[in-house]
Amino acid sequence: MFKAKVLIKRRPSILDPQGKAVEKGAEHLGLSNIRNTRIGKYIEFDLDVKDRKAAEKEVNEYCSKLLANPIMEDFEFTLEEVK
Repeated sequence: MFKAKVLIKRRPSILDPQGKAVEKGAEHLGLSNIRNTRIGKYIEFDLDVKDRKAAEKEVNEYCSKLLANPIMEDFEFTLEEVK
């Protein structure tokens, strides 16, 4: 069994309106040095497989077909073997 930890981020060339909104909020709080805020997604899940290669393949497929928008987002992940 493996635990997958996935980070999904908007591509640098894609505008991040949520990040801009958070920056405006920071400005209203007097935090004037905040720049280039980007908001992403962090997702964890378990895979009931014994082989790391099979786990990597399944996580790649899960991310590219369902979790991330391949036009706007990139993803990266780590796998941790769970005993």
